[in-house]
Amino acid sequence: MFRAAIADGTPLGRQVKPILDRGELVPDVLTIELIENRLAQPDAAGGFVLDGFPRNVEQANALDDLLNRLGRGLDAALFFDLPDDVAVERLLRRAELEGRPDDTPEVIDRRLRTYHAETEPVIEHYRMSGRLVPVDAEKAIAEVWAETQAALEDVRRATA
Repeated sequence: MFRAAIADGTPLGRQVKPILDRGELVPDVLTIELIENRLAQPDAAGGFVLDGFPRNVEQANALDDLLNRLGRGLDAALFFDLPDDVAVERLLRRAELEGRPDDTPEVIDRRLRTYHAETEPVIEHYRMSGRLVPVDAEKAIAEVWAETQAALEDVRRATA
């Protein structure tokens, strides 16, 4: 959603671009506002997938509060479990293939430090709520995709 806002040249996009380029997290207040606005769109009424959110416990709590206000629930939180060295390798390859200016070794290192400090606690937040669904993301892309599809189908069946 942030990248779309940047590509569209929206005020929010212009505000978050330098933050993302530095490999930092967008402040929670802006992130929550973006999520709330997006979930209010008609195409999200039947369900949604959030990628890369929440990234800290405060965002997880804010998402829980937002969904409660909207009378909606969170069915699952997929956790793509991947060792740091594999993540670095894949992000550097992505930088080469896509020309991503925010996938430099320095930015990747900063992102990983932020992940371990701020995002890892979210895993426990959802594990304790019984909504965590781990996915072995070290596998080949096709295998990760197949495991993700199977996990989502299991969630769909459980909530139907």
